[in-house]
Amino acid sequence: MSKKRTSDSTLASRDEEMESLEKTKYPRSIAFIISNEFCERFNYYGMRTILVLYLTQKLHYSDDDATVLYHIFTMFVYFFPLMGAVLADSWLGKFKTITYLSMVYSVGSAVIAIGAIPTLGLPASVMTVIGLMLIAIGTGGIKPCVSAFGGDQFKLPEQARHLETFFSLFYFAINAGSLISTSLTPVLREDVHCFGNNDCYSLAFGVPGALMIVSIIIFICGRVLYKVKKPEGNMIVLVSKCIGNAVATRLKEKKHNKREHWLDYAEATYGKQLIDDIKSVLRVLVLFLPLPVFWALFDQQGSRWTFQATRMTGDIGPYAIKPDQLQVVNPLLILGFIPLFSYAVYPMLAKCGIKRPLQKLTTGGILAAIAFLISGFVELELQKTYPVLPTANEGQLRIFNGIPCDYKVISNIPGHENFNILSKGLFEEKHLNLSVGDSFQFKVDFETADPICPRIVGAQVEIQRKKAISYFMQTNKVDPTVLDLVQYEDDPDKGSKGYPVVRVLSNTNKNQEVQFIEVAGDHTVYTFPSGKSNLTAVPPGHYVIRYNGDELKDVQLKLGGVYSFVVTENNLNQASIEEHVIAAPNSIHMLWLLPQYIVITAGEVMFSVTGLEFSFTQAPQSMKSVLQAAWLLTVAFGNLIVVIIAEAKAFDSQAAEFFLFAGLMAVDMGIFIILAIKYKYVEPKNEDETPSPAIDLPQKDSSTNGFKTIDLNNGKNSTNGVENTAFNED
Repeated sequence: MSKKRTSDSTLASRDEEMESLEKTKYPRSIAFIISNEFCERFNYYGMRTILVLYLTQKLHYSDDDATVLYHIFTMFVYFFPLMGAVLADSWLGKFKTITYLSMVYSVGSAVIAIGAIPTLGLPASVMTVIGLMLIAIGTGGIKPCVSAFGGDQFKLPEQARHLETFFSLFYFAINAGSLISTSLTPVLREDVHCFGNNDCYSLAFGVPGALMIVSIIIFICGRVLYKVKKPEGNMIVLVSKCIGNAVATRLKEKKHNKREHWLDYAEATYGKQLIDDIKSVLRVLVLFLPLPVFWALFDQQGSRWTFQATRMTGDIGPYAIKPDQLQVVNPLLILGFIPLFSYAVYPMLAKCGIKRPLQKLTTGGILAAIAFLISGFVELELQKTYPVLPTANEGQLRIFNGIPCDYKVISNIPGHENFNILSKGLFEEKHLNLSVGDSFQFKVDFETADPICPRIVGAQVEIQRKKAISYFMQTNKVDPTVLDLVQYEDDPDKGSKGYPVVRVLSNTNKNQEVQFIEVAGDHTVYTFPSGKSNLTAVPPGHYVIRYNGDELKDVQLKLGGVYSFVVTENNLNQASIEEHVIAAPNSIHMLWLLPQYIVITAGEVMFSVTGLEFSFTQAPQSMKSVLQAAWLLTVAFGNLIVVIIAEAKAFDSQAAEFFLFAGLMAVDMGIFIILAIKYKYVEPKNEDETPSPAIDLPQKDSSTNGFKTIDLNNGKNSTNGVENTAFNED
């Protein structure tokens, strides 16, 4: 009997050990969640990296309009987490919310990619706007759910260490997806040619879209392994109802039964504990009021700073950095800066008296202002390289000689009464005064010593206000003794794509096309018709110009350059070509943008990570998710600030706008310092302190708004779990 009892006891002990091992085993479902997050972030950052260039280059939005659309999209991305949180916590649960909204997300990605296929003839602008809205709903809706759903897979406190590993992997997946897609999609956009174009936006959007479909498949495949919790109510909804009740009750009672605080009017319905917690939240929310300005600066990396890069050169030996590829600097630096700041920078700052979270937040904001000061000074240097454009009271005049003869020109153009135009040469005046009237005509006579050259007497050329008017001198096709002046409106500005822009002016007997053939790569051929061609953007590089089987010239076309080529034939029908640089190519290197990226990334580490920690530790246990939602809303309102300033179009100079944002950030941090001085920190309780009574609410779960709060101290108040919220910003 004794042996049997011993045997039973041994079996029971083994069962307990097996059960304990089962509890501590790493959940297999996590692999599906991590893979899903990698694919989703690859899609989001890949699409966003090339978005503003697609809007300007293919959909022909202005830089300002593209900036507005980009930041409206980003604003909604950070607004829709509220919707996703309410859906997950009040109705669908996290699994269904992630699944359904991911499908909406993938449809949005597909709509943009299909709209970018030029041969389909679809309304690309409309499809892009629809696609962006669907993506905002999708990515914003699942943003507060995925990390929290991953946290649900662990049993605490037994798997607390595994939980920490999960959030490290989760953070790695976010940054890996961002790094790879930010590097890859610009290559797919520019280096792949499709549908007869020298780029392939449909592929650049399509590959991230395909990854989004893969993410849904991966996520659903893990369904049998997931721990799926039922929705238990949303704290934001409850807080909103409580505030609404307080306002309504106060209006109803008016001057009767005056309370110390306006929220106290809801105490009868919602209880004192909830009212006190909401008061604590409101004290923190006052500090949040200045924070959107930081995000107004930070998120311009994908808009204004990308446009700034298009006006620079990226050549590094045989390789060329693409303007949108420079955005990879931020996530790359983040991975190195977080440990650097934790172990080196923060201890040094502590010696200078910068220890508390609000001090670090202020320092991060000041760094953002410095970053925009740097970008403003870089822009001032860039402005020196910009082409001269006709102003409000000026016009520009260019005359290209397409005849193999030298001419003396007699005119009444002020300051240019007599001038010469050599064969294949150019007359150029960038500043012709037009203070009165919208246009003005000048008389010109073309004289030449060669009797066989065509002539024209008493011709007229016109300039127009704020326009660059050009004329091409060519032989009359009917009477070769007569010189024709072909008028057209020129555009000396750099192309929106940043590519070199080419126009060919040919006056030849054979009337054949002029070909530009790439020397390297796939030897793509760009053809230009006889006569006056349109301005055409071509990839930068080394080209051979060919006409009628003859190679006329080797040229190096550089980013930002605007070129006109004049082709003529002599009496022996031998063609020759002359290159005219209308706008000088970009000369300042993109690497000069690195300082502003480094400074704003340092500001992000001090501002964003510290802000997430502050909002977590200063919130009552029941209100942590509410403050996390408010933190995301500061990002949304920051993008709204950019939209307002861009729409105002108050500055002709981009440098002035950068300096405005720098000044706005400095003033904003001054206001924040005043608010921070008055703030009293909520210090964490000691472990032997009795925890505050729980709020008696219908819902049991403190995971509200999808921002899971994991208590690693078994009921004690702590700052553990800060990492759990840090991923929601991305």
